Amino acid sequence: MAIGGFPILAPFERHVFVCQNVRPEGAPRRSCTSDGKSELVGQLQQFAKAANLTGPGGAVRINKSGCLDQCEHGPMVVVYPEAVWYGNVQVEDAEAIVTEHLVGGRPVGRLRLDDACVNTKSCPHKV
Repeated sequence: MAIGGFPILAPFERHVFVCQNVRPEGAPRRSCTSDGKSELVGQLQQFAKAANLTGPGGAVRINKSGCLDQCEHGPMVVVYPEAVWYGNVQVEDAEAIVTEHLVGGRPVGRLRLDDACVNTKSCPHKV
């Protein structure tokens, strides 16, 4: 089925955002990437593709994002609709996020940011 010549795609079950924000050197808050690029996005996409989660009709979309305002915990990844925030995520963590969370449905506890640190001014990590 199509609307105006465009195919109707099934909605994604999960949407993954990976911060690519860059701050100037010497900024009081750190950057999630040093140059606005990240191997993390590519690794997440590769593992998701291998698990048949992405592509036409895929259940997961992985996107680069701007600042997620959690700079003290970066690199940051957030998974919706569960609103699971992961902090200090490294390239080596991509496989666990895909296999444990996106495939297995269990957030990766060791990477999960404490709810008390998300969207608050009182987090002990904030500058």
